[in-house]
Amino acid sequence: MYVKVPLDRLGVIIGAKGGTKRIIERLGVALNVDSEVGSIQITSDDPLKEMVAGEVVKAIGIGFSPEKALLLLDDEMLILDTINLSKVATTNKDMKRLKGRIIGKEGKTRELMETLTGAKISIYLKTVGIIGKPEQIQIVRRATEMLIKGVPHASVYSYLERQRREMKRMAILG
Repeated sequence: MYVKVPLDRLGVIIGAKGGTKRIIERLGVALNVDSEVGSIQITSDDPLKEMVAGEVVKAIGIGFSPEKALLLLDDEMLILDTINLSKVATTNKDMKRLKGRIIGKEGKTRELMETLTGAKISIYLKTVGIIGKPEQIQIVRRATEMLIKGVPHASVYSYLERQRREMKRMAILG
């Protein structure tokens, strides 16, 4: 399996405190990094381990810290999802505006989405990355789409709070 990552994220993946050593130790896979093009080959006798290692490498590549990306190894219900902002932002100015809406003033909106859903969120280059359980990802994805469409932040916060109450209710009843 091959995973392509931005060149400026390779150092995070292969650095002394990066994810490579921990991915290799935890999964028993081999990682071969081509630092010229940002391509990482993942090999293992177990295709499932290759796939999981690929998701961790992708997560680091889209801006997650190795610690957050490695959460994908700890819980089989956690998945990585991405939203490609370049599909909706036609200019650099649009991209900056959309990322600003999603991050919020001093990171408030992103932080609130993480706090209320339990998901981890990264906004990097043209991508919003989400690590979470399927229901968490669905809520973050919907909130992000609302922000992209220009829905006022207060309405998005209300939506997130309603969803948080619903998740708590379902956990109690389920």
